Amino acid sequence: MSLLKQTGSLIKREILLEQRQKYAFYGVLLFVVSTVFVAKFSFRVINEVPVWNALFWIILLFASVTGVARSFAQESRGRLLYLYTLADPRAVLLAKMVYSIILMVFLGFAGLLVFSFLVGYPIQNSPLFFLALFLGCTGLAVAFTMISAIASKAGNNFTLMAILGFPVVIPLLLATLKLSKYAADGLAWNGALTYIGVLVTLNLVIAALAYLLFPYLWRD
Repeated sequence: MSLLKQTGSLIKREILLEQRQKYAFYGVLLFVVSTVFVAKFSFRVINEVPVWNALFWIILLFASVTGVARSFAQESRGRLLYLYTLADPRAVLLAKMVYSIILMVFLGFAGLLVFSFLVGYPIQNSPLFFLALFLGCTGLAVAFTMISAIASKAGNNFTLMAILGFPVVIPLLLATLKLSKYAADGLAWNGALTYIGVLVTLNLVIAALAYLLFPYLWRD
């Protein structure tokens, strides 16, 4: 079976597993909604652009840790051994990444909907913000999928996950915050092209590194 077909089959498997464990998905969604509620009634100046922008991405960051970082952690040793005998390790990684991206993009836009309804929507350049949201969520999904794969080989050590995640996630968040701020201020696309390029490059580099290194990690 080709790599593409294996990846497609494994993505379907991820969806079926999520349907059987709906409590995990709804738990992450509840986390996003409840955090927005708490922020709404705890801060007085939340509708100011810098505060709104920072708080929104902090919520999405912790949602990604809760939702995406469990991608390999939820796999039992027996299930991983079964996948090892049937599938290409690159297909396993790609399927995890694609599903994590779908999950994070959904959580991102769902969080934006709830955030806008309860707090307000100060964004002046919506297309640019939607692009920032998509690229930021994609970057978080790819990064935490890779980190989860590494941590799973170390006994799902969440301390290791935090240590590995810090240098990877910080550049992503900084570029995303800058791009979101451009969108909130209604600035032209020309000024944001640098940050768009940075985000695209970071996403591609992290995905490429994970794609190249994961087969060696998979053998251990």
